[in-house]
Amino acid sequence: MTDTAPSPKEQLLSAAVNHVPFDGWTETTFQAAIADTGLDRTVARAICPRGAVDLAVAFHLRGDRIMIDQAKAQNMSGLKFREKISAMVRLRLEAVTDKELVRRGATLFALPQYAPDGAKLVWGTSDAIWNALGDTSNDVNWYTKRATLCAVYSSTVLYWLGDTSEGNSATWGFLDRRIENVMQIEKLKAQVNDSPTLSKLLIGPKWVLSQVKAPNRGLRARMPGSWTTPRR
Repeated sequence: MTDTAPSPKEQLLSAAVNHVPFDGWTETTFQAAIADTGLDRTVARAICPRGAVDLAVAFHLRGDRIMIDQAKAQNMSGLKFREKISAMVRLRLEAVTDKELVRRGATLFALPQYAPDGAKLVWGTSDAIWNALGDTSNDVNWYTKRATLCAVYSSTVLYWLGDTSEGNSATWGFLDRRIENVMQIEKLKAQVNDSPTLSKLLIGPKWVLSQVKAPNRGLRARMPGSWTTPRR
């Protein structure tokens, strides 16, 4: 029989989310989670050396896993690529049942000492979305796609945190507009590349960008591709 009992970290996280809305991702919350679970304090500290900070990271990663699981259960084959991106971001936000948990996390990761953690988590979410959608880019595209999505995702989260519309309808409209803005930039880029005159002005930048490698991937000298035409 398979053991499906949650790990000690998952136990701590499940207990902590009950305290975060009141005490934030703080040591007070961490200690309360330890008391609620009955875990040995030494064991709990070994699992989460930074206490509630490590639990906040685990909470974000849990949201990414829920997003991926939900995406696998849906059929997106009939959607345009921009609609798939929108659907994935929406699934990620809907993975959170209490906005206050994210709001408290945003406050935590805004602190200078934890800002690198926050940036890494947002990048990880963007990477998970692109991978789930079958992205196989292996040049500078690998970076630009994720960097662009990081910007879209981050701005949408901030809007969502202040959204009081029914069903977060205002947020989904905001998300669609941000993605449309990106699409317009990609369209302009394609027009520039197709112009014999303007494309010559980009020879220098193109060469620089062509030297950038994505981790563990090959190198192809080309400008970042459009979201609408992902390579398979």
